[in-house]
Amino acid sequence: MFWSPTGGGVRRYVNTKHAWLEAQPGWRHTIAVPAVRGESVEAALPSLPLPFGNGYRLPLRRGAMARMLVGLLPDVIEAGDPYRVAWAARDAAERLGVPAVAYCHSNIVAMARMVGGSRFGSAAARAAQRYARHVYAGFDLVLAPSRSMVRHLEGWGVARVACQPLGVDIAAFNPTRRDPTWRARHGIAKEARVLVFAGRFAPEKHLDVLVDAVHRLGPPYVLVAIGAGPSAPRIDARVKVLPFVSGTAELATALASANAFVHAGDQETFGLSVLEAMACGTAAVVRDAEGLAELVDERTGIAVQYGTGAAFAEAIAALFTRDAATLAAAARSRAEALAWERVFPSLLGHYQRAIRGEPVTVSAVPVTAPSVPVGIDSSAAGMAPLEHEWQ
Repeated sequence: MFWSPTGGGVRRYVNTKHAWLEAQPGWRHTIAVPAVRGESVEAALPSLPLPFGNGYRLPLRRGAMARMLVGLLPDVIEAGDPYRVAWAARDAAERLGVPAVAYCHSNIVAMARMVGGSRFGSAAARAAQRYARHVYAGFDLVLAPSRSMVRHLEGWGVARVACQPLGVDIAAFNPTRRDPTWRARHGIAKEARVLVFAGRFAPEKHLDVLVDAVHRLGPPYVLVAIGAGPSAPRIDARVKVLPFVSGTAELATALASANAFVHAGDQETFGLSVLEAMACGTAAVVRDAEGLAELVDERTGIAVQYGTGAAFAEAIAALFTRDAATLAAAARSRAEALAWERVFPSLLGHYQRAIRGEPVTVSAVPVTAPSVPVGIDSSAAGMAPLEHEWQ
């Protein structure tokens, strides 16, 4: 359910993991997703187009999906979807006698509460909680990308939960991607203070809050929203919308060329786009909630307590009073601590322990910002020194 031609973080995570695992001796990794036949995936699970879904597809045939997964003869199955694909993964794992691992990419209880609204939200949330407990009970291990999501899962009664954060390609996303011509190519004034958001345009991202904030701030602030989805912001003098970017290099250029990354979502289980921006040396202003609160602190940006346009406008203005170079260096250092090279060995350890039938262990990969910057030295990696100043 999280895979589409215009999919962002989850698709990038799966493809990056695929490349890394394929390079490990003795491992073969197969991507099985609800895709159109002929798309560059090894196993296209049967599915139907999701109306108005911008390429997302709806997998329904549990039995057919399970048979396809069984035919792949895996030693371990990871399901990144808590809906029909999860049940098919459980069925296939049971038939093969192999472990099933679930990765919790979405807080389905919070989503149900939001969709239910003021009248039915509480009832919908309780039903979603019961469902989550039921579906995840059939997995040998449930991975969550943040400590906040671990707490949610445990509070719902889900057992065998471990924290396994996502990561970032610090070579692809780095400050050297900054391009002085990027603004001119997109009709943005050189003196503008560019606030960028990249991701799916969905209600839970609260893009309306960012639009309100940039209008409150006025010139020279400009919001650039990159992505696709049903909740695209309205274009005007202060708001520019760019289409979904499939290429990593193009996205990294946009992130590195902006003055700040902004994200008002309050349901993020991790916040991969925020981490990618930080890897580009771009400070972030995010909602002080869920996974975003574990990525951004006072050294790398500002976490906003209240989800209003006024609160975000105040925080963005405050960010521009601080030293840009110091923020950029801290953001880059934070991202280096979660480089894929550090994250994937931990994930592989979870797989290996599941295959051996060993107990669940907590990941040693840091989720919150380290007190001392750690990671790859930018000069040693052949990267240009961080140069970032406000315009």
